[in-house]
Amino acid sequence: MLNKVLLIGRLTRDPVITYLPSGTPVVEFTVAYNRRYKDQSGEWREESHFFDVKAYGKSAEDWGTRFSKGYLVLVEGRLVQEKWEKEGKTFSKVRIVAESVKLVSRPKGAEEQPEVSEEEETLSSIEEDIKKITSEEKETPFGEEDEIPF
Repeated sequence: MLNKVLLIGRLTRDPVITYLPSGTPVVEFTVAYNRRYKDQSGEWREESHFFDVKAYGKSAEDWGTRFSKGYLVLVEGRLVQEKWEKEGKTFSKVRIVAESVKLVSRPKGAEEQPEVSEEEETLSSIEEDIKKITSEEKETPFGEEDEIPF
C-alpha cells in the first residue's frame, strides 16, 4: 500500500510550534493550493484548497522557525485521519503529516535569511517553471460522456 503526498502551496499563517510532554517539538501550519481550470463553457475558473499539515521532531521545529505566512513550500508526507469525540459526537479530519518541507520561494519583500542551502536555491529556481505550468493548465472536468484517459 502507498500513502504519499507531494504538495506545493503557500503557508496561510505562521507555523505554530508546541511540545509534547516528552519534549518532542510539533509544528502545525496550513498550506493553500490554487487550481486553475477551464469549465465546460470555456471560462477560466480558480478554486482554492487548504491542507492542514503537522510535523514532529527537530526538523519540524526548524521548519516552524524558518518559514512564515506567504512562503511557497514543497511538502512531502503522508495522509492521516484523526478521529475524536466531543459531546457524544464523533468527528474526523484528514491532514498531512510532513516528512519533509522545503522552501520553494519567499514572498516579495520577505527578509532574506543569511543561510540558504544549495538545495533551497535549486528549489527556488523552479518557481518560474511552476508558474508556467499552472498558467498554461487547460484542464477541464470530465463529463459523463467523456472517456477516462487511462
